[in-house]
Amino acid sequence: MGRRSPLRARQRLHSWSSQQIETRLHHVRDMTYDEDRSQVRKGNSPHALASLRNLAISLLRLAKASNIAAATRHLARRSEKTLQLVGV
Repeated sequence: MGRRSPLRARQRLHSWSSQQIETRLHHVRDMTYDEDRSQVRKGNSPHALASLRNLAISLLRLAKASNIAAATRHLARRSEKTLQLVGV
């Protein structure tokens, strides 16, 4: 039997971790922002919107929001809090 390479194990772990993060992020984007039904399809617009959604989700997670959808609705009604969150 051959020995398992520590490098291979780290690569598999990194691949699994990246996949889990991507799956978690896509799930939130789709459930909260209904991304799969988006009709934006031309040029770089879909990628730009996905990046903005990722930024919003990341900022809310950094702010310790336990429910991204509820936090999004909360901030939609309070523009001053939104500006505080982005540091303006």
